[in-house]
Amino acid sequence: MATKALSVDRVVNVTINLQPLAASRRNFGVLLIAGASDVIPPAERIRSYTGIDGVASDFGLDAPEYLAAELFFSQSPRPAILQIGRWVKTPCPAMLRGGILTAEEAARARWTAIADGSLTLHVSGETHAVTGLDFSEVTNLNAVAAAISGKVASSGVACAWDGERFTLTTLDAGPGASLTYCTGAAEGTAIADMLKLTSATALAPQDGLPAETIKECVVELADRGDWYGLAVADDGLGVDDHLVVAQYIQAASKSRIYAATITDTRVMDAAYADDLASRGKALKLSRLFCCYSANKYAAISAIGRAFTVNFSANRSTITLKFKQLPSVEAEGLTESQANTLAAKRCNVFAAYNNDTAILQEGVMSGDTWFDEIHGTDWLQNAVQTELWNLLYQSKTKIPQTNSGVHQLITCIENVLEQAVNNALVAPGTWNGDGFGQLERGDYLPKGYYVYSEPVELQAQSEREQRKAPPVQCAVKLAGAIHSVDVAINVNR
Repeated sequence: MATKALSVDRVVNVTINLQPLAASRRNFGVLLIAGASDVIPPAERIRSYTGIDGVASDFGLDAPEYLAAELFFSQSPRPAILQIGRWVKTPCPAMLRGGILTAEEAARARWTAIADGSLTLHVSGETHAVTGLDFSEVTNLNAVAAAISGKVASSGVACAWDGERFTLTTLDAGPGASLTYCTGAAEGTAIADMLKLTSATALAPQDGLPAETIKECVVELADRGDWYGLAVADDGLGVDDHLVVAQYIQAASKSRIYAATITDTRVMDAAYADDLASRGKALKLSRLFCCYSANKYAAISAIGRAFTVNFSANRSTITLKFKQLPSVEAEGLTESQANTLAAKRCNVFAAYNNDTAILQEGVMSGDTWFDEIHGTDWLQNAVQTELWNLLYQSKTKIPQTNSGVHQLITCIENVLEQAVNNALVAPGTWNGDGFGQLERGDYLPKGYYVYSEPVELQAQSEREQRKAPPVQCAVKLAGAIHSVDVAINVNR
């Protein structure tokens, strides 16, 4: 047999073209709770949880973040994911976080063998040699951290062990504080590598930070994650603080909502207009969800129920009215108080005289229902994402022809069919302005109508920019029944 041979590709050439992965739709069930507890480092900012046990492990049982998360995860059905974000409410010290130690690296015997440990610190531009670290009698790594803290306090630094890594923090806080990686020392046993605080083993150093306002915090958190809902677990926020956050959420290009609980009983007084609900209504903040309750995190429970909606499932959309708030005590209201709250577009978990309690009314501060905002935000993102994927994944171009536009319309209609399937959209009479073949008063048998003018009518300047003709959609929301009037006529 010949030692050399030609490639079969000369005769039969087969190639595989893998389609790129489609872009994912947003998750409209992610709530972010912002809090000022110093558990999450500013460099990390946001941490995700799938259950209350993880929150308890990180924050303990008394932190505001835990108390808020407990209500969120108490809902039935239980929401799937929660994020907690760090608010740098007070000046923050500089921080150097070491790498995670393996079980072997954390073994006590490895540390008790050291009686002359040393390392060099670099704090706010100054170098400090630390020697004479004796771990021979320590019982755990918390004791190792305590021994280091005792030696480095004079250098303006403290050391802590969190169960998996060592962390150095400066005693001074604010933008003037800084820490860089630890290095070895001239004498004794070098332990910087054992602590995993060197440039080869530690995370990037974090300089000290100034205190930030709640709005500055939210703007920073908005850049860090893809969360949809926001609540703040902090007792110190006033009406103005809530409003600046709500107004930022309202103006932001990425659709989100803000939930706030009102504990001030003056909200039930029709003559009082300086509460969050009244001012949010006056500003028509359609992305602000207010809830009155003696429980300062009641709104988070309501959002937890809303965020269990799976828009891909059949008949899965809900109205927030009539829903339960587990672990929240229902408010006993007079008719006047209930009417005042409704007039201010303030939700409340109210007790009824048939031994039941419900959340009412399921509204935003603007002239919208919660489920309308939630559902249409999903719809906007679903249409946007699927059109992107159509253009992105196509092996050939989408032509600037009527057949190409038809592909766009088909893509949109597929999403609208999902909206019909999940009961966001339903057949009904169109009462808006007409376009295309649709006129006011026409019945939409599918619940929607999609129209685009023929490509031949497109302006040449638009065509030269390779734009598709504008696509217009008419969508009829399914709505929800919130009350019933029944007349029973009796005849003898």
